Amino acid sequence: MSRSVKKLTGLVAATFTPLTAEGEINLSVIGPYIDYLIEKQNVKSVFINGTTGEGFSLTVDERKQLAAAWCQHGKAKLEQVIVHVGCMSIKDSQELARHAASIGADGIAVISPSYFKPINADALRLYLKEVSTYAPDLPMYYYHIPGMTGVALDAADVLNGIERMIPSFQGVKYTGTDLRDLGQCVCYSQSHNWSVMFGIDEQLLGALVLGVHGAVGSTYNYLGCRVNQMLAAFDNGNHMQTRALQEVYFYHYYLCSAGFDVSVNKQVMSEVSGLAMGPPRLPLLQCPVSKAQAIAQKIKDFSQGH
Repeated sequence: MSRSVKKLTGLVAATFTPLTAEGEINLSVIGPYIDYLIEKQNVKSVFINGTTGEGFSLTVDERKQLAAAWCQHGKAKLEQVIVHVGCMSIKDSQELARHAASIGADGIAVISPSYFKPINADALRLYLKEVSTYAPDLPMYYYHIPGMTGVALDAADVLNGIERMIPSFQGVKYTGTDLRDLGQCVCYSQSHNWSVMFGIDEQLLGALVLGVHGAVGSTYNYLGCRVNQMLAAFDNGNHMQTRALQEVYFYHYYLCSAGFDVSVNKQVMSEVSGLAMGPPRLPLLQCPVSKAQAIAQKIKDFSQGH
């Protein structure tokens, strides 16, 4: 990598993909979406086309259009736009990586293929390397989410020695519950100044104690302000306040968690923000508005400190 890299830290919103009622991508929402994140949630970095963004339900062309819109509207507003480029086909991943570099993205993230799975860490590192060559000057992050991919490799094993294969490697988005593996990732990343970003919102406090540098998650779209308060309390050593905020967050999460999948979360975002996120794409089913409204009211109460 030839350019200096701004380390990815703090809260990063895993963004939803706005769709029209007919199921087409709705780029007109991106500009107001960015303003909402910055002005209402104090969240200034985004992770697009990932799980929350239904990336694997989008075509390569749709993913390019969305990435271009986020980079265009986010210029001089957002601190970092990280584009998830992982696909089942390495050729598609490479093309999305090349495109991300061409539009001024701040980094790319790559998930493991999950139909034909890498047999070991060496195979996954080689896959990541071959994608990185199409955007050699962009920071690359490994997106570890075994609950979705079914790839049970330890992330720490994937990171071991990866800097010798991928000079642009800058860290991992860790969406898993194995704290031993997470801790090893943090330890290995320290000497390289990489970012370890945690991806399970309701378990963030445990990850902070282990030394992660920030978090990427869907609930930061509409609870960013409250979670930023938790991060500030933790940084200031106010552990009682940190625990209190996490406990309330945890309580509200599980109060709302029955069937709280991407489709429900997306409708909740529409209700809380007032932005038209639209329906999810099949096979996800649209959430009943009444259910989303009830959850949204609990979230508004939490956001206001009730």
